[in-house]
Amino acid sequence: MRLLGAIAEAMRPRQFTKNLFVLAALLFADRFLHATDLLRAASAFLIFCAASSAIYLLNDILDADNDRLHPTKKRRPIASGKLPVGVAIVVAIGLATGSLGGSLLLGRGFAMCIGTYLVLQALYCVKLKHIVLIDVFTIAAGFVLRTVGGAVAINVPFSHWLLLCSLLLALFLGFGKRRQEITVLGGDAGQHRGTLEDYSIQFLDQLILVLVTATLVCYAVYSIQSQTARLHPGLWVTVPVVLFGLFRYLYLVYQKGWGGAPEEAIIRDRGLQVVLILWVLVVIFAFRISPIPHH
Repeated sequence: MRLLGAIAEAMRPRQFTKNLFVLAALLFADRFLHATDLLRAASAFLIFCAASSAIYLLNDILDADNDRLHPTKKRRPIASGKLPVGVAIVVAIGLATGSLGGSLLLGRGFAMCIGTYLVLQALYCVKLKHIVLIDVFTIAAGFVLRTVGGAVAINVPFSHWLLLCSLLLALFLGFGKRRQEITVLGGDAGQHRGTLEDYSIQFLDQLILVLVTATLVCYAVYSIQSQTARLHPGLWVTVPVVLFGLFRYLYLVYQKGWGGAPEEAIIRDRGLQVVLILWVLVVIFAFRISPIPHH
């Protein structure tokens, strides 16, 4: 039972919230009331959970020595010795193979998204995470693939605006995470992650400022000028909710010292939870008051 518990912990179920990006297309294509599409989207979400867990295991296997020097990562199952490396390798291969096999049930396009995600994130674990800027862009690309995968799974065209918003938001969260890592680790940051030596608080603050502005502008234009917005004129009312959500996250990063794990902020902060639920409800309301005409 302890071994199973260690495996479950190493799969990082708390980070499954990242895979909610898969459901974006379901929401913005106004397909959330269609049972078949809802089932396919839920299946895509679970498949991405399996794929991402395989990557987390690979990352922890490769980083075990460095994690043992980290104040919090040293408690991870592989670094702490609770999960043997051999078992972790078998589980990672099983999850990766299972996610690829399962993805084929949702179509070739979705399988390509999963395959690309696994290859790209594996390259991140091995090499790309050691290259400044490329490390965060690689992580952000994983979020874009989640968004694309969600659209492909339910056979709807994906909006380029939605993909751009996903990219900008993921970059914002990624550089916020790097900032928190430097804040927590201080002068020892480079020993835990080599690229942290190439970042600075000032540089990251500038990137975060640019990205939070670009994210808001991009989403505002999407909610007013995109094809989806033209079909649903009420979508603009979601902009203030998104603005408050971004400000709330900045408050948690700069005033509370959070941001090292964005998924933890969502799980721990009641304010972000309320904003997320409110945003979903307002989007649904916007679709209901101005539905897409069906022929």
